[in-house]
Amino acid sequence: MNKPVNSEIAFREALNLMPGGVNSPVRAFKGIARHPFFISSAHGSSMVDIDDNEFTDYCLSWGVCIHGHAHNKVLEAVHKAVDKGSSFGAPTLNESRLASLVISMDPSIEKIRLVNSGTEAVMSAVRLARSYTGRSAVLKFDGCYHGHSDGLLVSAGSGLSGIYGSQSSGIPENILKNTISIPFNDTASFVQTIEKHGNDIAAVIVEPVPANMGLIIPEANFLTALRQITRHYGIVLIFDEVITGFRLAMGGAQEYFGISPDLTVLGKIIGGGFPMAAYGGSAAIMDLVSPSGDVYQAGTLSGNPVASAAGIATLEILKEPGFYDHFFEKTRLFGKELLTLQEKFPVSVNSLNGMFSVFFHKSAPKNFEEVKQTDQFKFPDFYNGLLSGGVYLSPGYFETSFISSVHSKTDFEKTSEVLYNSLKSIY
Repeated sequence: MNKPVNSEIAFREALNLMPGGVNSPVRAFKGIARHPFFISSAHGSSMVDIDDNEFTDYCLSWGVCIHGHAHNKVLEAVHKAVDKGSSFGAPTLNESRLASLVISMDPSIEKIRLVNSGTEAVMSAVRLARSYTGRSAVLKFDGCYHGHSDGLLVSAGSGLSGIYGSQSSGIPENILKNTISIPFNDTASFVQTIEKHGNDIAAVIVEPVPANMGLIIPEANFLTALRQITRHYGIVLIFDEVITGFRLAMGGAQEYFGISPDLTVLGKIIGGGFPMAAYGGSAAIMDLVSPSGDVYQAGTLSGNPVASAAGIATLEILKEPGFYDHFFEKTRLFGKELLTLQEKFPVSVNSLNGMFSVFFHKSAPKNFEEVKQTDQFKFPDFYNGLLSGGVYLSPGYFETSFISSVHSKTDFEKTSEVLYNSLKSIY
């Protein structure tokens, strides 16, 4: 690996321009004990930094690039759209085409609202649930990250995991009092909480497969219990599928597990690499959103024609015959390779349909508390070993890494060797 001189200079300059030198905290590499790399270009399964270091990329813009970087069909759609203008502040056919595609792919969505980020989509979905139920409280799960809106920065995962209590400063206590957070995968705790507070809870929001405390696999019947109990108490069940949407299956986690939430939040893949997210559900709930109803939500760039074009192209590739069969076979074979690490080192690997995490503990954690009990302090040395070998995972112990449809057998063979050598160096 070339010495990252240009990235060091760029980061020092950025520190004078932006808080921490970045526009999103996890990019700062604080958990890696080094400065971040500045990327100059990416194509397929690889990224190149401004010092000409090339990495096989398993971050994929934090799960966005399911088709890899700079896919020709997505770029063609973007170029065609931007030639006609970048923003109009008025309806376009692209918005309707994208909405129609999502509705055709997601089993629980009858109507949808396009927005610009996962945070915005979650915030809007929660407001909608409160209007629909006439209640105020929201129940979430420890370690699940649902964006940075005030009321959900309670025991959150992702970049907040390094902050005691996992909540930001600057949030009034009277907002936090409406949020309840309990352990993921703990059905008994969920039942007890609902029995005590159920008539005050507007929504239960969950990452059906948490990916912001590392990848956590839901235990059998946990999600089913959420669905049955929320329905009994008239609570809106929100699946935050910003990460799992279109990745676990064409219809996301709800198709994979056979569970229909009341509202779904989507992001990342839906925008094909551009700022785009959405929330949707039954027409009965969604028609409460302005201008049909009185739940206000608006955005100048919502449904942006260029982002919509990228999203359309991305989803159309997913709908091509045999795409998921090919993708899942590829991810299954790599997942099998990852599992061999457990036989050679005191680590555990969780993997599912193109998502994976390595934990420094012999048994795989089942919730946020168990993740925090693993030996996370080995991660910086492990990760720097990967970088030296030209492998770029998501740069944070509490993050999930991803596989794209264009990663090759050669990529996987190289990555397996680099993973093995990096683990061998710390054990």
